[in-house]
Amino acid sequence: MDDLALWQYIAIALLFFWTGFVRSGLGFGGAALGLPPMLLIIDDPLIWLPLIGVHLLFFSSWTVSKRLHQVDWHFIRHACWVMAIPMGLGVFGLLTFPSQWLVWFVYGMTLFYGICFLLKYDMKSPNIWVDRLLLVLGGYVAGVSLMGAPLIAAVAMQRVDKIVVRNTLFVLWFVLVAIKLSVLTMAGVNFWWMIHLWILPCAIVGHLLGLRLHEYLMAGDGVLFKQALGAALVMISMLGLI
Repeated sequence: MDDLALWQYIAIALLFFWTGFVRSGLGFGGAALGLPPMLLIIDDPLIWLPLIGVHLLFFSSWTVSKRLHQVDWHFIRHACWVMAIPMGLGVFGLLTFPSQWLVWFVYGMTLFYGICFLLKYDMKSPNIWVDRLLLVLGGYVAGVSLMGAPLIAAVAMQRVDKIVVRNTLFVLWFVLVAIKLSVLTMAGVNFWWMIHLWILPCAIVGHLLGLRLHEYLMAGDGVLFKQALGAALVMISMLGLI
């Protein structure tokens, strides 16, 4: 991270603007939609995940600090109980699997999400057993790559009131990421703290613009926006896999 070309620094700044925009706009997806193109710059998830995780803690606490009364705490307790063990296994995989395996995993999940968005397929959980399966899978994926948000959000969208779902998801991300970053700290992973001095302002600008996107999506269904995201994700994942 200390000896990159100028175009790489510019690309990183733009990507962290993008993650801030998506995170505050959708309430999830900062990692799922930001990590794949980041791996085209440096193909090591352990470089990016601490940076993304610290930003997620910062922005989730910023967003819900004055809205804790608009959080479904029952859903958070239930989700954490179901996801605890799968997420622990995922973090173990992140620290032990070869980097190339992790890159393939990230692009594979990205391709899956992109196809779902592009074809307007909404993951839904019709009963409690599908709820738990999605939460287990989402917990494991979040542990490996912080990309489990779409799976977890599929459950929240069905079980949490629309008005409080974004705040509920932000609190859940805060809890999960705090645990994950604690493990990475104990494992001695580099958090690249000096890099935050110039990528955090980029993410803040994206976050503020994303709040307007959230108002737009709350007023409509956002189908065209998600389809455009899906097309971009499919292209990025295919490029990355190639």
